[in-house]
Amino acid sequence: MEIYVVKEGDSVDRIADSYGISAASIIFNNQLVYPYPLAVGQALLLSVGNASSGSYPAFVNGYAYPYIQQEVLDDTLPYLTSLSVFSYGFTTEGDILPPQIDDTFMIRSALSEGVMPILTLTPLGPDGNFNNLLVSAVVNNEEAKSNLLSNLLTTLTEKDFQGVNIDFEYILPEDRVPFADFVADTREFLSPYGYPVSVALVPKTSDSQSGLLYEGKDYRLLGEAADSVLLMTYEWGYTYGPPMAVAPINKVREVVDYAVTRIDPSKIDLGIPNYGYDWTLPYVRGSSRARTISNLEAVQIAIDAGVAIQFDETAMSPHFQYEKDGLIHEVWFEDVRSYQEKFSLLPIYSLRGMGYWQIMRFFRPNWLLLQDTFQIIKD
Repeated sequence: MEIYVVKEGDSVDRIADSYGISAASIIFNNQLVYPYPLAVGQALLLSVGNASSGSYPAFVNGYAYPYIQQEVLDDTLPYLTSLSVFSYGFTTEGDILPPQIDDTFMIRSALSEGVMPILTLTPLGPDGNFNNLLVSAVVNNEEAKSNLLSNLLTTLTEKDFQGVNIDFEYILPEDRVPFADFVADTREFLSPYGYPVSVALVPKTSDSQSGLLYEGKDYRLLGEAADSVLLMTYEWGYTYGPPMAVAPINKVREVVDYAVTRIDPSKIDLGIPNYGYDWTLPYVRGSSRARTISNLEAVQIAIDAGVAIQFDETAMSPHFQYEKDGLIHEVWFEDVRSYQEKFSLLPIYSLRGMGYWQIMRFFRPNWLLLQDTFQIIKD
């Protein structure tokens, strides 16, 4: 595989001729839409040379909601080690709350492809936000915790899940140790039944990092408590923040640099975003709200607006501005160049693998590049 960046005057046929490959392969790899217009600065993945898989073994997880389209799920599963169903909740008494939409088809599809279905446990409240008071009520109450673990085992068994991912966010600072103990207790309880336990970690760069998002997550304790961890190395650029890369490589590296000093690298999965954002300018803190878009949609916006895609060499991320209805917009997203930079961190730091948030939108170039770069672990 080779990455090609579109230049002024390029066309699919012209690029195909220059590389001695078929135009059809370029169209397929990059999900191009007839009549196949291109944007200057667009990164294309070309099938150059012999098809092969990389040698570095990587665990690949993808998060998905139960409303994922069957076709998207089917297209993605061949590239995954595990599929994390998002999500299961719980009550203060320790009762399990399943997703409102039936997830049986996801579990069956995963199992049929040799992919591990994973139950994602979250303390989401009725408003859809993380409820740290719910976490506190359970991790500090032995009876509630015991009930939750018992009910969790029942759900795992009945639904044919093969593991648990604990995604608790905004943990209260005073619950830092009780939460780590909860993760350790969950692992100890489920391990005899063969269920691995992973935990999602917000992107910290030091032990003393302040803020509610960070203070309740102890990298060392949680790294010891869980079988594996996911570094949520994304959302620097986010819905309510100013325009910037979702996962700038310089910031991602800072998190990994710190993480490997606290956690065994063979337990660490790198978080990978599968989306971008479209901001309307000017950005106004407290009122601006970016629109979430797919990577394919980002490229199509650039094509429709007739603007070139830029590439930030510090963030190693694509971006551009365009005008619509008299307003200037700024877009940041991911392409094969930004993914290649993130992929390179796995062998450098000897990481276990990666986890995608999320796989609801199929972006074929990413998966083909991943397959070309790594030996995807299948259980």
